[in-house]
Amino acid sequence: MLKKLFIQNYAIIDEIGIDFSSKLNMITGETGAGKSILMGALSLILGERADSSVLVNTQKKCFIEGSFSVDGKKGVLDFLAANDLDAEEELVLRREIATNGKSRAFINDTPATLQQLKALASLLVDLHQQFDTLELGDSDFQRAVLDALANNESTLSAYHKIYQQWQISSKELVQLQERKAAFNKELDYHQFLFNELRELGLKENELEDLDNELKLLSNAEGIKTTLTKVYFDLKESEQPIVQQLKQLVNQLHGFASFHPDLHSVIERLQSSQIELQDISEELDRINDSVNFDEKRIEWINQRLMDGYKLSKKHGVQTTQQLLAIQHELEEKLQAVLNMDESIQAKEKQVAALFAEANILAETLSKARHKQSKPLEEKVNELLVQVGMPNARLKVELKDSHLNISGKDQIDFLFDANKSNRFEPIRKVASGGELSRLMLCIKSLVAQSIDLPTMIFDEIDTGISGEAAKQVGLIMKGLAAKRQIICITHQPQIAGKANAHFFVYKEIKGDAVKTNIRLLNEDERITAIARMLSGEKPTAAALENAREMMN
Repeated sequence: MLKKLFIQNYAIIDEIGIDFSSKLNMITGETGAGKSILMGALSLILGERADSSVLVNTQKKCFIEGSFSVDGKKGVLDFLAANDLDAEEELVLRREIATNGKSRAFINDTPATLQQLKALASLLVDLHQQFDTLELGDSDFQRAVLDALANNESTLSAYHKIYQQWQISSKELVQLQERKAAFNKELDYHQFLFNELRELGLKENELEDLDNELKLLSNAEGIKTTLTKVYFDLKESEQPIVQQLKQLVNQLHGFASFHPDLHSVIERLQSSQIELQDISEELDRINDSVNFDEKRIEWINQRLMDGYKLSKKHGVQTTQQLLAIQHELEEKLQAVLNMDESIQAKEKQVAALFAEANILAETLSKARHKQSKPLEEKVNELLVQVGMPNARLKVELKDSHLNISGKDQIDFLFDANKSNRFEPIRKVASGGELSRLMLCIKSLVAQSIDLPTMIFDEIDTGISGEAAKQVGLIMKGLAAKRQIICITHQPQIAGKANAHFFVYKEIKGDAVKTNIRLLNEDERITAIARMLSGEKPTAAALENAREMMN
């Protein structure tokens, strides 16, 4: 609900503040008094683009601020949370146009983009102006009207859930099929590469180990010669080193008692003798294990050549990397085999979800069809009451493919002159006809749809008398549970107001300014009487005005 509108330095408005009623607010005034200027200022906080020409006084900025009561409105709270904006009991939208023409927008004193302001304002205010195509021609709104009348909310919620699951599963199925097609293109090549590696049958670190063994075998003769010589010097020569150490130990034993340090020297020599004895035996064992084997060398060379050939082919350096490639190829080949099973399972899931979605869509469609004729009849009855006796609405439902809202293509068609030529609303209805048609439709769904504040700008174009009275009564009924703001020239409509504002011009200094004030009961009677009979209302006009108000 719009609680307060404050405007400063906009066109010929110097500064005004309007405190609106929570129910039916009427704005009247002479033609040219500035009612359209009010709507222009209001449209700025609803996200419309700013024009620096509105700055009559170029020495100070233009400032428009609207204070709204949120009343726990879910859509508004969700928007604030999604955009990291503070949710408070009062929501303030503000536009500022600087003296250089630059515009800024704010939501609760936080800078906002024009898109954010417009999106949020659409949840707070529903503005109906002359010559607007309005949302009447929007298929989402038309569907929402039928769903509201058919109480489809729970079914639609269940359908949305299944439809989204179906969409996700269908996308996953396509991805699986695309992956299979891509794999199939390379399947033979992958199989060939895998067979090469599997036939080679490499073991972990095999190429590195074989390379080391080849070096050993290639140098076997030199290694054996050296090992034999060292073993000979240690144990088999005329004076073996091991034997010499033993003799040295025996020589020192005779003098060990004469010097305390000789005991430790003797022990160290004995340890060295034992260690060299062990070394000589180890060298002998190693010598026995080293043998030149030409066939083994030939086999290793061939094995390394095969391994290095595949390493070069795959652009790797180690046995481990080749084994990793073999494992990866094996997984890809296995994935192709498993993919058929996955695709079959996913196809069954998609088919089941589609069938379930289709059943729910059919339920929605039946409920919509059931409400289409009653909606036509009720709207057409209301159109007669609001001064459009030749106008008719027709609701057309056609089967369509499954979409986020079901399987119906919904069109509201309109015939303004009983020509039996029904066309889409936005193509054939005038501004005044659109406004009254929207009023009729929204009055029928007001109990089922959480409507925002509704603003009607000159909805009364082309009507008077009883038709205007009926428009006023419909608005009065709508305003029982939501805020309505209406600019009107019709006394029959103005008489239904809970709050009546009068727009007028006044001279301030050398300038003409637009102002507005809330009328009391006597002032309302006079204002409505003037709308009936002119500047100097007659006693009959005054009496008629009282009757309209009551």
